[in-house]
Amino acid sequence: MEKITVLTGAGISAESGIKTFRDADGLWEGHNVMEVASPEGWLKNPSLVLDFYNKRRKQLLAVTPNTAHKALVNLEHKYQVTIITQNVDDLHERAGSSHIIHLHGELLKARSTHNPQEIYEWKNDIKLGDVCTKKHQLRPHIVWFGEEVPMLDAAIEIVSQTDILIIIGTSMQVYPAASLLHYKKTNTPVYFIDPNPAITPKNNLFIYKEKASLGVPKVVAKLLE
Repeated sequence: MEKITVLTGAGISAESGIKTFRDADGLWEGHNVMEVASPEGWLKNPSLVLDFYNKRRKQLLAVTPNTAHKALVNLEHKYQVTIITQNVDDLHERAGSSHIIHLHGELLKARSTHNPQEIYEWKNDIKLGDVCTKKHQLRPHIVWFGEEVPMLDAAIEIVSQTDILIIIGTSMQVYPAASLLHYKKTNTPVYFIDPNPAITPKNNLFIYKEKASLGVPKVVAKLLE
């Protein structure tokens, strides 16, 4: 089976009602991003950070996968598919996709502040006083600014071996995710689905200038012909 790698960003989840990471003014739900998405912000005010992600988690549990998430599942009938997502939601999983790599962590997981490898499934609020087996406070299992991206090497390996690359709902301007494009084979066809693509079509680069719910089913239908 040919291998397809799908890179997804905030645009695919926005259509399910999940707000995109940052508004035009650089704020995230009214907060300076560094207050709620950095180790420094966590050390300064863990209660604020926990409250912020508790609200995001409640929001996630109230929404459902959309047409784009569901369309990607159909590719598995013909291809070996890996989804590499910058999103921290579980909408790809709920839609039925089998193999997902979360570059920036997962909102429905918590982890120990002492041991990053000690990770728990977590659908409720994380509160001060919720601790790991060694009695260290739990935090959201999210990759914050300034932290390493543990799944990046695995993602690079997958992109380097893929036969077809699909990019959905992301500008591919934010690193390290943007660096993944450098690792694809030279002639690998790329399908780019975004209402405001920051690149222009060229050989083996096919641009669908529309939102994910419209563009993804078109690309999937084409690849299943």
